Amino acid sequence: MAELGASEAYRRLSGAERAAILLLALGEEQSGKLFAMMHEDEIREISTAMAQLGSVRAETVERLCVDFSDMMGSAGAIVGSFESTERMLQRALPRERVAQIMEEIRGPAGRTMWDKLGNVNESVLANYLKNEYPQTVAVVLAKVRPEHAARVLTLLPDSFAMEVVMRMLHMESVQKDVLDGVERTLRAEFMSNLARSARRDAHEMMAEIFNNFDRQAESRFMAALEDRSRDAADRIKSLMFTFNDLQRLSPAAVQTLLRGIEKDKLPLALRGASEKIRDLFISCMSERAAKMLRDDMAALGPVKLRDVDEAQAGIVLLAKELAAQGQIEIGENKDEEMVL
Repeated sequence: MAELGASEAYRRLSGAERAAILLLALGEEQSGKLFAMMHEDEIREISTAMAQLGSVRAETVERLCVDFSDMMGSAGAIVGSFESTERMLQRALPRERVAQIMEEIRGPAGRTMWDKLGNVNESVLANYLKNEYPQTVAVVLAKVRPEHAARVLTLLPDSFAMEVVMRMLHMESVQKDVLDGVERTLRAEFMSNLARSARRDAHEMMAEIFNNFDRQAESRFMAALEDRSRDAADRIKSLMFTFNDLQRLSPAAVQTLLRGIEKDKLPLALRGASEKIRDLFISCMSERAAKMLRDDMAALGPVKLRDVDEAQAGIVLLAKELAAQGQIEIGENKDEEMVL
């Protein structure tokens, strides 16, 4: 019975407790080297388990060491993956904690939250930070690399960016509890959403590929896909953003877009556009600019479909870049009913 009790106690040891016992058995010198290679969260978890171990029976220590040795000796070639890592963590940690860890792993590279943040695309980070308080943004930008902070600042609205700069100039040392609070918020809101978005839907990925086809290739592949899978084709169509989708833009967004379009590209792009798209662009211009556009379109003569597609694709790409920077919105449909 005593043997059965010891065996049951051994099985109930958590992963942190097993690691703590193994480190104690290795001795201070070897354990110190291993601790030096761990993240502070790992050190904290194992140290907490170690401090609460109490007396551990010799046979438990011996069995743990033997099991570890056998495991290493019989492992052979091993393959690490997100799935195998998640399964292993689920044996030792609560499901919610495993989900949090896996979201962080799938997110940007870096040991600490601030390292990870420094590897987030500046447009993505700026789009998130523009909705935060200037003081919070100042704390975040003070923690990332200066060159990364500079790129993010240039993408924020001018008045907001200057407010952040003034906060950074007058910011004294940030209290640890404030810094911890900002870090928790970033981990819970921004990083977790970023990690989830990183697990891209296959239809979203294919919609981007279709967006980059010329018109003939898009028609050919879409027709073939409709024969194979009508549902997949419909899903991809719903996710694609094409030149015709520019009619979803507000007049203010169109004016912003117009400022970035190369002068010779718009007449070419509109030659192959619907009347509705042409009217949208012309309605957002001055009378003089609209007349010049019509004259330029009339002067073009016959044009190659490939050239029209390239011009339209360039404008669509510009619209996406402006949307990523938060300068325009392209996700809303103006025809949708609004609740006032």
